[in-house]
Amino acid sequence: MVRRFDVEATALQRQGELGLWAQSLGQEAAQVGSGRALIPGDYAFPTYREHGVAWAKGVPPEKLLGMYRGINHGGWDPRDNDFHLYTLVIGAQTLHATGYAMGIQRDKSNNAVIAYFGDGATSQGDVNEAFTYASVYHAPVVFFCQNNQWAISQPIESQTKVALYKRAAGFGFPGVRVDGNDVLAVLAVTRAALARARAGEGPTLIEAFTYRMGAHTTSDDPSRYRLAQELDEWKLKDPIARVKSYLIRNSLANEEFFASIEKEAEAMASKLRSDIVDAEDPYVEAIFDHVYAEPHPILEAEKSAYINYLESFTEGEKK
Repeated sequence: MVRRFDVEATALQRQGELGLWAQSLGQEAAQVGSGRALIPGDYAFPTYREHGVAWAKGVPPEKLLGMYRGINHGGWDPRDNDFHLYTLVIGAQTLHATGYAMGIQRDKSNNAVIAYFGDGATSQGDVNEAFTYASVYHAPVVFFCQNNQWAISQPIESQTKVALYKRAAGFGFPGVRVDGNDVLAVLAVTRAALARARAGEGPTLIEAFTYRMGAHTTSDDPSRYRLAQELDEWKLKDPIARVKSYLIRNSLANEEFFASIEKEAEAMASKLRSDIVDAEDPYVEAIFDHVYAEPHPILEAEKSAYINYLESFTEGEKK
């Protein structure tokens, strides 16, 4: 389902219906496996590529694409699914996640937080600051690094000389590497890390070793900086093909089951296309709705003035 969603989103962007799209192709196991490990109340802080986690958390696909089409402000209400808005600033969400985790710790909540980022983000100061705060304050947060081997056009070899998961030791908390293309392994490792966080044992760094099979975004051409042979080698480790093979080999599913999933995915993609292409113009006043937690008289006055300004135009002028 997630891959079909991703393919449809890419097609929509190529046809001019979306401004941009960041594919998750090849990283589905890392995202869905970790997303399924979350329990109600656990909060996720994504980058801009965690479409599989969004699916696992129940974020409506049309809201996800609505953000990339520019028909809404932010895409969705994070409180509805405990899934924060996509963050384009590399690594910034790790600090947000750590702060949120420190907050629920003070509230004596039994939940945990997970922060997603890529291998390139480990070179950012924000990520290392988040590691420090989380360690010192024993915050209930799991740092989930999807090492997809490329930070846009920079290979992992130019980011680090040691395995990324080993960095956790320098901050005083455990790190673990998992096969990011094995959905069951990811599920098990993430569950254990989240359980540890909920038990008050502090943060964990998970390095999901995977591969970005698509472009960085639809504005990128990976053929200009990586070898086709490398992609071909990783295609042999395709996470969806692997789980399908496992389920069939262990008599847990058959071809009829997969055919029904493909049919459901096609229906989802068709509806998604209609929802996006036929979507109404954005509710522009929404830019005022989430500035403060409580109503603010100055902001309300500004909103009222802005609405009056919009209403001063005729229909023809508005168009």
